[in-house]
Amino acid sequence: MKKLAQFFLSYRLRALLRKEFAQMRRDRRLIMSLCVFPTMQLLLFTLVLNATVSNLKLGIIDDSRTPESRGLTSTLTESKSFKLAGYYYSTEKLGDAISRGDVDAGVIIPFTYAKDLQRGHPVTVQLLLNAMNANTAAIAQGYAEGVIGTYNATLEQGGLHAKFLQIPVSDISRRGVARLSGAYLYNPGLVASWFVVTGIFGLLLVMNGAMVASTSMVKEREAGTIEQLLMSPAGTYEIIVAKIAPLFLVLFVMVAFAITLIKIAFDVPFQGSIFTLLSGSALCVLAGIGIGTVIATFTHSAFQAQLTSFFVNPLFTTASGAITPAEAIPNWLQPLVKINPIRHFSVIARSSMIKGSGLETLWPNFLVLSIFAFIMVSASVWRFRKQLS
Repeated sequence: MKKLAQFFLSYRLRALLRKEFAQMRRDRRLIMSLCVFPTMQLLLFTLVLNATVSNLKLGIIDDSRTPESRGLTSTLTESKSFKLAGYYYSTEKLGDAISRGDVDAGVIIPFTYAKDLQRGHPVTVQLLLNAMNANTAAIAQGYAEGVIGTYNATLEQGGLHAKFLQIPVSDISRRGVARLSGAYLYNPGLVASWFVVTGIFGLLLVMNGAMVASTSMVKEREAGTIEQLLMSPAGTYEIIVAKIAPLFLVLFVMVAFAITLIKIAFDVPFQGSIFTLLSGSALCVLAGIGIGTVIATFTHSAFQAQLTSFFVNPLFTTASGAITPAEAIPNWLQPLVKINPIRHFSVIARSSMIKGSGLETLWPNFLVLSIFAFIMVSASVWRFRKQLS
């Protein structure tokens, strides 16, 4: 313990740290890429990848032209799901508008709409959807069915479609009715951005840490400063710690910015301990730096490091469960999911912030994340020492 304290308090290590911080301060692009760009990416990616569909352009064909049909139209367009794009007078023109992309969905109200409602007959209203994006079409169909269900409830309250069923007394005593009552835990408002932003958070920590670490290491080797450090009295471990520590501290500043943005911009609740989230963030940052340093030791130029990252990063991103549920990932990728640091940090961030979980629940994720970070940092130190020697 005494030797470890002497190592971290040694004059040579402090001098190397001052040198690294001075070099980072002169490189403004590095500071921008470490703090500003990840924060902007967190904001933009979450907004773009949000699964919520709103303001779909809706075209209407109203052959009925009655107060009842206008009531249905207003019910559809007054919701946040649809906005009125225009009225059409033939199915051909509405179909052409959908094919051009001018309209996302179309509703065709038949001529006998009001009469059938007043007579108590069922009415069929046709909904046309542009299914080029199947996910958006399915969500739009669900929205339309929900709006129609609300509209039918208002009709029943107004005296239309009233139906009465006479049930014998004997049936009441012999038969029961099962009713399903749903309750949404942890996210009662079904806010999709809470899931996405916590996943993107871990994704940016690992990917930006790996990219910056690999680029800075390779650039310093190209500049020849590694050879100058070898001529100094500093030892190998002191050089390695001096290289990793400034990147870790600056990336941890990015963690603080990101957590503040998640809370203010997306109103994600913070139910758990800040210590749990920061501990997971520290391990995630170390894992990213370890990945980047390992990549740097196998490459000889910044271009090679970027090209190698191009093949490595998509694997971690695809098998992370950061954007889509991990259960939806194919079975042949599940082994990579189990060791993926982004996956385990996403679980830590979501559980600690939204559910309020602590270390007693999240220790398996912390264990895997710690083992991965230890292996990556150890491999990078071993490879870096081999190159220095």
